[in-house]
Amino acid sequence: MSSPGNQRRCGVVDLGSNSVRLVVFEGSGRNPQAIFNEKAVLGLGRGLQTTGQLNPEAIEPALTVLARYYAVATAMQATPLEVLATAAVRDAENGPAFVAALQQRMPGVPVRILTGVEEAGFSADGVLLGFPGADGILADLGGGSLEAVRLEAGRVADAASLPIGSLRLADRSGGDIARARAVAEAELTKLPWLASGGGRDLYLVGGAWRALARIHIAQTSYPLAIVHHYVLRRDEARDLAGVVMGASKRALERMPGAPQKRLTDLPYAAVVMRRLLRATGAGRVVFSANGLREGWYSRMLPDQVRAVDPMLEAGRELAQGWGRDPHLPAALLGWTDSIFPQDDVAARVLREAACLVSDIGSHDHPEYRAEQAFLRVLRQHGAGLDHPARAFLALCAALRYEAAADSPFLATARALLDSQALARAEALGAALRLAYTLCGGTPKLLAGTALERRGSQLVLRLREGSGVFAGESVERRLSSLAMALGLDWVVELAA
Repeated sequence: MSSPGNQRRCGVVDLGSNSVRLVVFEGSGRNPQAIFNEKAVLGLGRGLQTTGQLNPEAIEPALTVLARYYAVATAMQATPLEVLATAAVRDAENGPAFVAALQQRMPGVPVRILTGVEEAGFSADGVLLGFPGADGILADLGGGSLEAVRLEAGRVADAASLPIGSLRLADRSGGDIARARAVAEAELTKLPWLASGGGRDLYLVGGAWRALARIHIAQTSYPLAIVHHYVLRRDEARDLAGVVMGASKRALERMPGAPQKRLTDLPYAAVVMRRLLRATGAGRVVFSANGLREGWYSRMLPDQVRAVDPMLEAGRELAQGWGRDPHLPAALLGWTDSIFPQDDVAARVLREAACLVSDIGSHDHPEYRAEQAFLRVLRQHGAGLDHPARAFLALCAALRYEAAADSPFLATARALLDSQALARAEALGAALRLAYTLCGGTPKLLAGTALERRGSQLVLRLREGSGVFAGESVERRLSSLAMALGLDWVVELAA
């Protein structure tokens, strides 16, 4: 069944040990578009280690929430709809009875009880949507278990599940942090391949770890409030974990960004993070908002869709929604090739993405085009955009609309980019501004022009009779581009 907007919708319920969440995705593109995302923190797996049973106080609230999710997903015409049950349900003695009660509340909806390795596989697929070449160790921390995956250049090499989720670790340690450290360390030694993460990235998935990232973002006044692709150096992550592990509940309550419903879980999440840093020797921690649910979504995509670069796909989605001519970005990419002759593959892909988003302010009010384009790019949902890439593309888009260099809204981008990236964004933004001045947003007029680096000169060649000419605005913008590149400039006419 199609949705009211005539876009395919699908829904997945992540039935975890600590929280229950429904996500409804719209469309079937490379970057998941979540149009509904609701979570309830219920602690279904609290006490499981001791009793072997699901938390009796959470069972009825969980069934009530799940009945609501069924109503929401049905009303939104999400199909397929599926429930993925993880550690609490698979390990509890009364798990089957809970599933039977759930199926009465959600008639016809498949309930899949995942093994630990299956759960790890879904998480890996979700992370790889946002980090296609991920290389290092992936760790997904839930309430009941930790799923660990060894990733080798975007491929799963090993996967395992350990019973040290934040709730279960608290139960196993009797609420003692020192004992929790010992339990976590003993469990992690069962996976000797974790040591292959030395100097590589540690990808962290899970709500408790995202909460730690938000605390760090708030404490450091980081300029972008997006956890996905947030990066901490090894020493920063270690210090953060140490502070949270040693904090009282009252101290945690006072920490900026700390979610009240996860306060009791945070010290145990910090324990596992610190023990993982030791076991892996990772050089950086990289947080991923993608995990099991996005992995479920990705498995419905054709291979050719999953193979698409997520940053370029995000740019195409913006261009389709806000641009004027679908053929112009490719023309702009070719037009700028001559002034960036040293680009490697990654730099050219980033420039291609900048060309894709270069016209997305065309329908906005002229006084706000630069700012609207900047914010639209900076805050887009694109799963494959790290924070420097967001800042670079947003700055290029704003400068294409001739944003003033000292515009306050540009401060976020300038804080996230180093001097080399800033200089490159300023040059590319000036080049795109010149291109649009010449062609009015049409590939046909752009084809009557060409840029060329000739020694110390930047040469703009215009074909006579093509409808373009070197007026004052063209010369001013050519001069700005030449200055950004450290070149002199000249205009040549060609027959």
